[in-house]
Amino acid sequence: MIRKAADRTSEVREAMRGGEGSVEIRHFFKRDEWNANTRLCAELILPPGASIGSHQHLREDEVYIITSGSGLIDDGSGEERVSMGDAILTGNGETHTIRNDGNEPLSLIAVIVMYGE
Repeated sequence: MIRKAADRTSEVREAMRGGEGSVEIRHFFKRDEWNANTRLCAELILPPGASIGSHQHLREDEVYIITSGSGLIDDGSGEERVSMGDAILTGNGETHTIRNDGNEPLSLIAVIVMYGE
């Protein structure tokens, strides 16, 4: 299946997971289009000052791949700066939060895969 950029659906979430501001979610593929147990496959765009609040991943893994901008991520061991090309893996009950503290949008690809039964 090929999904052209112009055909992607998007949504805006305010205060995502208790965070600040709005986050745009541009879906590459929706959950029901996958055969694998995948909950999310999307580009997330955090404008300056926006964040995704702290949340836990039980029985699933989430990967962030930073595609532009920079920000601060806290994976439970303190904040660390991330920027284009960095990848973050969170799962197995771990928590994380991400915040755009810069002056340009922070864009990342997010993929969430769920563990099998």
